[in-house]
Amino acid sequence: MRGDGSNQGAGISAWRAWTGAMRPRTLPAAVAPVLAGTALAWRDGRFDATAACLCLAFALLIQIGTNFSNDYHDFVKGADTAARVGPRRAVAAGLVSPAAMRAAALLVMAAAFAVGLGLVGRGGPWLIAVGLVSILCGWAYTGGPYPLGYHGLGDVFVFVFFGLVAVCATYFVQAGKVTGDAVLAAVPIGLLAVNILLVNNYRDLETDAAAGKRTLVVRLGRRFARVQHAVSLAVAMAVPYLFYLRGGTGWTLLPVALAPVAWSQAKKLRESRTAEELVALLGRTAGFLAIYAVLFAAGAVL
Repeated sequence: MRGDGSNQGAGISAWRAWTGAMRPRTLPAAVAPVLAGTALAWRDGRFDATAACLCLAFALLIQIGTNFSNDYHDFVKGADTAARVGPRRAVAAGLVSPAAMRAAALLVMAAAFAVGLGLVGRGGPWLIAVGLVSILCGWAYTGGPYPLGYHGLGDVFVFVFFGLVAVCATYFVQAGKVTGDAVLAAVPIGLLAVNILLVNNYRDLETDAAAGKRTLVVRLGRRFARVQHAVSLAVAMAVPYLFYLRGGTGWTLLPVALAPVAWSQAKKLRESRTAEELVALLGRTAGFLAIYAVLFAAGAVL
């Protein structure tokens, strides 16, 4: 049962339907790595405003294109049904036709590739391969013959592309190299981005399992997910200390101020019993990543 959601679409404007399909709560996952990589470039005297803006545009377009693709493919595969509780999905709710959503996903990803070409002169032709792989994996997250998200690989995808690749590539196109600090900064950014996905999948465990979507939460259970979530938060709190030990000033410890919030979020996931509670936690998880990135950037710059 998929449910066309035709009644859900009543009174919703096209603008609201498309902006909702962009899944604004997930966009900090695109902004945070660019902010972190750019802050390190600034610290090292290699800041390039044009390159930073191109990286940000590319990251946002990839995120939005992937969200459009997920909206389309999850409907086609039956993962988004009337039984699902959470933010409205445009195709499942009958707000956007499947064909229009598929076309929009392809168009936005093509725009991301075009934007990425502007970085080739700064980083070399190998960036074309990085861009293409990013786009293909964004599509293959829920689409293609072996959708990553349906085989428990979504967490790996997010950590690699919204952590390691995004932070290091942003730093590279400005500084001309990748340093240990760039890789180190990518770890907490990637893990906190994964937590956004984790909370979403934690909420959707039952409907995902019924649709054959074998996310990591479906495969290993909610108890494992809670441990994974808490460990990611703990690592994010520990990394600023590593920067400090590597010669940073006290400013590098700014993100540690979020430790009480991290504890509160781990506790909230453990105690949540309803989908509505997890929807609220999802927004706070994305907000945590955004604030962490801002504090990390401020610490690096200062």
